[in-house]
Amino acid sequence: MPVPLPSGVTADIKGNAVSVKGPKGTLALECPEGMRVERGDGGLRVERASDTIQDRSLHGLTRKLVANMVRGVSVGFSRVLEINGVGYRAEAKGKALHLTLGFSHPVVFPLPPGITASVERQTVVTLEGADRQVLGQAAAAIRALRPCEPYKAKGIKYSDEIVRRKSGKAAAGAR
Repeated sequence: MPVPLPSGVTADIKGNAVSVKGPKGTLALECPEGMRVERGDGGLRVERASDTIQDRSLHGLTRKLVANMVRGVSVGFSRVLEINGVGYRAEAKGKALHLTLGFSHPVVFPLPPGITASVERQTVVTLEGADRQVLGQAAAAIRALRPCEPYKAKGIKYSDEIVRRKSGKAAAGAR
């Protein structure tokens, strides 16, 4: 299945390395052994050398990584985090995210290169970037600062995450 190249996106293939350039930036990938990316009609095609189990599994992975690179440099990716708790809030200052999470000190999280943060209503943080892997790692690191707990749902969670609530001691002792 070819990866279509939108207008304004160019791909450069040199041996096993693929570089994609677009309006949101430039991303590069070193393809695994046995995989090669070729320019074909309709976009980029990922071909495999043999039909072994290893090559078949790497074929789909490599194709998806190339597709994510193309989408990242053309449209970009975003991840939304929600902060719940009394007094918990976030503030974006330059290349860092200042978080108040109930600790005795504010937490300063430096954003990786290529990732931008915007804060709405002090409790909704939107991370945006071209590289999906770096964006996911940054979002997971921010969430790990104060994960959402199951009793009062205080902490940081993804916007699409569902927190399973637990009953406290009073409800458990009433049985």
